[in-house]
Amino acid sequence: MTYSDKIKTLREVMLISQSELAELLGVSFVTVNRWENDKYEPTIKIKRKLNELFIKHNIDKYEGMIVINKAKRGDKQ
Repeated sequence: MTYSDKIKTLREVMLISQSELAELLGVSFVTVNRWENDKYEPTIKIKRKLNELFIKHNIDKYEGMIVINKAKRGDKQ
């Protein structure tokens, strides 16, 4: 699972928008969008915050589901 996949999955599991995640992390929604589209990576400081959320919401358990969904849509893995 790429980091961008993990961020998007986190947001979907938490049932929040890019804007809401951005507010939670203290960044703009454009920044979150760029992370999800794999254009930029979060800073180490933000990665620490995200990692806490990944653990709290058990994001790694969704890895197989993302690979399957991408295959169905024809996305690159």
